[in-house]
Amino acid sequence: MIRVLIAVFALLAWTALASAGTTPAKVAATPKLEVTTIDKEKFTLAAQRGKWVVVNFWATWCGPCLKEMPDLSQLDEKRDDVVVIGLAFEEIEAADLAKFVAAHPVAYPIALVDVYSPPADFPVPRGLPTTYLLDPEGRVAEHFVGPVTGKQIEQSIAAHAKPVR
Repeated sequence: MIRVLIAVFALLAWTALASAGTTPAKVAATPKLEVTTIDKEKFTLAAQRGKWVVVNFWATWCGPCLKEMPDLSQLDEKRDDVVVIGLAFEEIEAADLAKFVAAHPVAYPIALVDVYSPPADFPVPRGLPTTYLLDPEGRVAEHFVGPVTGKQIEQSIAAHAKPVR
């Protein structure tokens, strides 16, 4: 029993040390993100100011991720004030990801991010899918771990929206 506890403690310590200094433990208040999508387009959060942005970390092997993709796509198409960006967080060749997305099309852009060098202003996802909702000023309004629906995102937007005067 003591050996098991020592092994668990050693694993936890190694995990903490391995991730120390590589990415923030918390998302930046106003995160920056600049990626190239699989369509070779540049996507930046700064260019999305004035809109709600859904930053969705996902993977092709993640069942809950695949289940939420059509709903996120519908949200992206339905609302002019919402932009969705999908960040494929896995080790996969870009050509294989492009084939996957061609077989599972979505209305929003997809970018492949390096699992060993993820976006600096976001913590390494501890589970997939992981989704951030950013308000029109670029601040994090909500953080979801696990699958999320368009309805949940719209409810969060309504809860965080500033009243119009």
